[in-house]
Order: sequence, then C-alpha cells, then structure tokens
Amino acid sequence: MACNLACVHCRASAQTTPEADELKTDEVFHLIDQLAELGRPIFVITGGEPLLRDDIFDIAAYGSKRGLRVAVSPNGTLITPEVVHRLQEADVKRVSVSIDGSTAERHDAIRGVPGAFDAAMTGLAACRDAGLGFQLNTTVMRQTRDDLPAVRDLAVRIGAEAWHVFMLVPTGRGKIDDEVSPQEYEEILREIYSMTRNSPIPIRVTCGPHFMRIAAQSRRKDRRRPNLVGGHPGSLDRSTRGCLAGDGYCFISYRGDVTPCGYLPIVAGNIREQAFRDIYLDSPLFDALRSFDQYEGKCGVCEFLRVCGGCRARAYSLTGNYLAEEPYCIHQPRLRAELRT
Repeated sequence: MACNLACVHCRASAQTTPEADELKTDEVFHLIDQLAELGRPIFVITGGEPLLRDDIFDIAAYGSKRGLRVAVSPNGTLITPEVVHRLQEADVKRVSVSIDGSTAERHDAIRGVPGAFDAAMTGLAACRDAGLGFQLNTTVMRQTRDDLPAVRDLAVRIGAEAWHVFMLVPTGRGKIDDEVSPQEYEEILREIYSMTRNSPIPIRVTCGPHFMRIAAQSRRKDRRRPNLVGGHPGSLDRSTRGCLAGDGYCFISYRGDVTPCGYLPIVAGNIREQAFRDIYLDSPLFDALRSFDQYEGKCGVCEFLRVCGGCRARAYSLTGNYLAEEPYCIHQPRLRAELRT
C-alpha cells in the first residue's frame, strides 16, 4: 500500500506508509506455493510501489523458483542499475511502468510529484541498458485523451517491448468525472486499433473489452487479412476475450483478499482463511462471472458477449451490479435491434 507518488487516479488509494496487516513474506511464499500447484500463471507484483517492500526481491525470486512467470509493476522512480541487477537475479521477466504523459509536465501533473517523469525515464533507461524487458502502461482519461499517440511514440522510442492501454475505471482515487464519454470511449478504442496496424510493438487494451468487439468487426471488413488482428502478427497482445475478471485473471490485495480484478472490489475470499484453489475454482462470485447466461441488459443478448464481456468493474462502479450491462458501450446488439423492429 505504500507509495512515494500520489497519483490522481490510483486504484489502490496508496499512501506514504504500509498498512500493518500487509501479507508477510511467509504468507506470500505460501500463496506462491498454491499458485504453482494450479499452473504457471503470470505473477504480477504491484502496489502501491512494490520496490518499497524490503522482501520484494525474495518474493520475486521465490515465484520464479516455483515456475511462475514473474513481472513487477513499479512506478519507475526507484529503479536504479542495482535494482535492475537484483530483479534480473530474481529472474523477473518484465517490468511494467505507468507513464501517463509524453512530457514531464503532463505525467507529473497526474503522478502528483514533480520529477516523477524524469526519474522514471532514468529507471527505464537502466532496464534497457541491462537488457531487462519493460512495457509502458497508460491510463485513458480526460487528462490523457489527446496525448495517446505521443505516449505510444515515446514507448517505441525508449525501447519498450509493449504498450498497454488501460481505460479508467472509477475506483480508488479514480473519479467518474475523469472518464471520457461513451462516444469518445468508442472513438479512442478505434484509434488504438488503427495504431496496431503499423505498430512496431504489441499493444493491449485493459478494462476496455469493447476493443475485442471492434477488432472482430474490423476483421470482418478486412477479409483480405483474416488471420491478423492488427497490421501484422504481434501488433496486438492477444487475450482470450475482453474482460478476464475472475476468468483467467484475479487480484490478491495486500491483506489477502481475492477479487476478480483490481478494479472490482468485491471479495471472493481471503487466502488467510481459505485455500486459493477453493476461492478461485469454487467462489460463487467467480462462478457468476464465468456464466454468460447471467449477464444482464444488452450485454446478455450481445452477439459479441463471449469476445467482449463488458467491463464488470465499470458496471459495478456505476450501477452497483457487476452483472449489469457495460454502461460505456454504445454498441446496439443485433438481437436487441431485431426485437425493436
């Protein structure tokens, strides 16, 4: 929970000091053991600022030892050549750093601390020089909407392996007023899809499941290249469908609460009280999210439900019902249109 920045949209509402009830090192090791018994997932260590934990390198190393693909998501300002060396010793596969502006002025205004941009660029340069792969993450909101192409160009210029775009979900310090409109949301996702056509690095959209619908619609219009999602293989980081909350993905908080994702604060169980396997496989919450026949509104009748799913976190944030229709989708399902006629 501790962080040295004060981002205006922080999902975790991070603070300057850690919470007293954060998972201890041995508890995290036990969690990793349970994950390794289920499979070989990507294990992303995030925060707050994960580099503020004294045991972060031990945790990363243990995850790698147990066969997990470990990634770390710091804010970049604390990355030094020594930190990079220790991350590599722990066999960390990738670092992801959130950059929400193509300039120091824009990025620092969102991060809440002057100098954050320059420090992050220095940290990422240390990763690049040592051969530690990194990606840039960017949140789409009013403050960043017009800067996205420039941030994409920055990611390419500094040697990022990928650019991941996150559509803002109003949770934590994120506010509804910071979101773009549903129409802008659609336009932005189409613009990002266009970027994939000539992008030299993979692009992925998170918390914007409509992107998968847009990709499917675009493929139908471009039968000459039916096997490509973007302009060439690898131009888009692929996933099974848009919203993976509770179905291929979950989030474990600093105190052990298991939720479908970091933006959907409904607790399925706690690893201090239950085995992770039991929570992930048998939770009624996760079962509901995996049952498309329970989805409501236009999501429930949409022809793109299985590739999109609608953002369950945004539905919950704006309606209080995680199975409600995605409130920021302007697509009208074919079945609903047929019913109207």
